[in-house]
Amino acid sequence: MQNSLFPPEKSLSQKESNETTDNRFDPDIYADLNPAQHEAVTTMDGPVLVIAGAGSGKTRTLIYRLAHLVDQKIAPEKILLLTFTRKAAQEMLHRAAFLMKETCCRVNGGTFHSVASNLLRHYGYHLGYSANFTILDRSDSEGIINLLKSSLDLGGEGKKFPSKRVVMNIISGAVNKSVSINELMENRYAHLLDHEKDILLIRDHYQQFKFDHGLMDYDDLLVNLKKLLSEFPDIRKSISNLYSHIMVDEYQDTNLIQAEIVTLLADNHNNVMVVGDDAQSIYSFRGANFRNIMDFPELFPQTKIVKLEENYRSSQSILNVTNEIISQAEERFTKKLFSRIDKGPKPILYAAQNEDQQARYVTGQILDLKRKGGDINKIAVLFRSSFHSYKLELELTNHHLSFEKRGGQKLTESAHMKDVLSFMRISCNPQDNLSWNRVLLQLDKVGPKTAQKILTRIKTSDDPLSTLKKYPAAKGWKNNFIKLVELLEKLFNLTNPLEVYELVMNYYQPIFERIYHDDYPGRTNDLEQLKDILKSYDDLQNFLDDSSLDPPEAQTTGSKNETKLVLSTIHSAKGLEWDTIFVINLAQGKFPASYARWTDEIEEERRLLYVASTRARKNLYFVYPREILNKERQLIPATMSQFLEHLSRDLLNHPGSFTSFKPSPRSAKQKVSISLFPPGTVVKHGFFGKGTVIAIAGPRSVDVEFSGHGLKTLHLDYAKLKIID
Repeated sequence: MQNSLFPPEKSLSQKESNETTDNRFDPDIYADLNPAQHEAVTTMDGPVLVIAGAGSGKTRTLIYRLAHLVDQKIAPEKILLLTFTRKAAQEMLHRAAFLMKETCCRVNGGTFHSVASNLLRHYGYHLGYSANFTILDRSDSEGIINLLKSSLDLGGEGKKFPSKRVVMNIISGAVNKSVSINELMENRYAHLLDHEKDILLIRDHYQQFKFDHGLMDYDDLLVNLKKLLSEFPDIRKSISNLYSHIMVDEYQDTNLIQAEIVTLLADNHNNVMVVGDDAQSIYSFRGANFRNIMDFPELFPQTKIVKLEENYRSSQSILNVTNEIISQAEERFTKKLFSRIDKGPKPILYAAQNEDQQARYVTGQILDLKRKGGDINKIAVLFRSSFHSYKLELELTNHHLSFEKRGGQKLTESAHMKDVLSFMRISCNPQDNLSWNRVLLQLDKVGPKTAQKILTRIKTSDDPLSTLKKYPAAKGWKNNFIKLVELLEKLFNLTNPLEVYELVMNYYQPIFERIYHDDYPGRTNDLEQLKDILKSYDDLQNFLDDSSLDPPEAQTTGSKNETKLVLSTIHSAKGLEWDTIFVINLAQGKFPASYARWTDEIEEERRLLYVASTRARKNLYFVYPREILNKERQLIPATMSQFLEHLSRDLLNHPGSFTSFKPSPRSAKQKVSISLFPPGTVVKHGFFGKGTVIAIAGPRSVDVEFSGHGLKTLHLDYAKLKIID
């Protein structure tokens, strides 16, 4: 539902005025609001920043404010509600209309992109666009990129140029993060920097192609609206006058362009309310900028800040812990969530011996909750990265517990993982024709027809390897074919999983980099994770059997009404809630992720744990393994995540033995002075080992270079660095 964005210039008719009066709020409705919500709802004018803590009734506050504005005779057409999904806008307007009958249906509500589209159709001629410009979807855009690659002679057979998808990711990513293509590539696509000049060329031709043909992609809608508002003051004034009051949901998820658009739209009046939670800003990889919500009061100096701190979701015992987690953030709006719900059990911190025992513990607790009458569909296991749940998936399947996995692809579903597993399956079962086909198609210059010819001979042979050795390979692919035969000869005599893995990877690495040349660095982590998993198996067949027990169908089988446990990445769980939450793999190096180096990255990881923890209504479990594999594939002791170390011991239950907590923050403890860690200082860390301080990164943070782990930014209050003389 997208309402008209262009109200008539005349004031409300007498009939409309009477209708508005007839639809006035029932005064008793205000009793449904707590004092902070009431303040946010009834503040009419000026800039307002609503810091809405997790579970604090953010949506209710927005809905009631919409209704209140209409109740105070603000024409509904003069109100603009900006959201991130069409569904969110529709739901809010529908619920507001329930309070004020049909009047609120005339409020202008929609996504940033839909609002931009409507405004550009009305005013875009100032930028050279007609009102009937076409909006490209992602596949349309990639098609144009492919066309340009060909016309500029940048693609084609034998040329290792990034795919249309990756080129589009780079162009769009730079726009959404408001950075140059060079900066984005240096940070995320360093392996493609040799192609930077050509990608810039494609970008320029892509922009011109769209303009010449009256096209805009999703990014253009925001970029062009910002340009229109910035470069044409009269148009900005005219558009700003359309809306006397602007409201923005989930402001912590806006990118820089969206924040600038909000500022420009409010140019004439500054009647803008943004609602969000700095502690739940976790989407920087999509372009969301944490600074937008933090800097709002500076951008609008007269900002009233309203904090929604009463939580309607979680027990106080859970909130005591989540409050302490976020209290250590280097920059935040101070708030302390509280609840009138029963205090409930303390969250549990459990240190498992290793990842296998972690999976057994979590499964056991889930079975115990189920035996006690708990609904399994009210339980979720959350994790930092999708592959962190692999061993748990196997354990749950072995106990016949149905689950639904959300966020990210399963480890064994990705194409590069299937490639590697095909070699392993052939070595255990030479009659596996599906795996044979996949392996053969990896050969350069071998297509489906040739692969089928080879496969036909293998199918009818009692000794596939001997048959393969005798096949008359063509000159163009003979050498690679011989290498494949030599690999398979060695594999057929091995059963040790790690030995098989090493042989396969020695052969597969150049193929891997050729097939996935534009994004193989991002896929490498999966292959390293596979090696970690194989470390716990003595026999390759056992591993393959376990993998087969957990097929992709296991996540989607059963009726829609079947109760299922949820396994989810934390990013996919935001905005949801369950009675019981398990957060797993909370070991240093896994959470925060090992690649989080800089202070802003570490801080977003902290917010990620906060989001995970605040999903729980009744029960919260923190689980981590005490042994993990390091970069050198050695089993080493692990410590709990630095985000848990500072928690007061008396806030948690802690069955079993585990590494000790830090003393409660209530007890005075002198901080280590950062002056003791000048550049050049040699230090030792419990997880990363020996390193050298490179620079002072912040008031309490240092950059340390570790051999084998690279550069890490560590906070002195958590890292427990020891100075080595």
